[in-house]
Amino acid sequence: MARTPRMAQIEELLAEDPNDAFLRYGLAMEHASASDDTECANVLRDLIARTTAQPYVPAFLQCGQALMRLDRTEEACAVLKEGVEVARRAGDTHAQGEMQGLLSSIE
Repeated sequence: MARTPRMAQIEELLAEDPNDAFLRYGLAMEHASASDDTECANVLRDLIARTTAQPYVPAFLQCGQALMRLDRTEEACAVLKEGVEVARRAGDTHAQGEMQGLLSSIE
């Protein structure tokens, strides 16, 4: 899939600060907007792995949704289950509810 100018900008910024969770999430959303769900999921999985100490909760929901669009339901369920637990520990009841609802609809 072709890179957009916005992706290039974000990648330049990430070269300066590779652990910027917000930028990495933005890059994933750019891939989703470009209908590249495979790369979206890859970037989000990388983000999840990089932020284990302070999880970036929205990454779990978006990763689960991208995996569902790719018909990778089993992987989506695993990511969403992990996300529900991460959101619970973070006290993010809204995200927890969203992910639990999505998970319930696909299990």
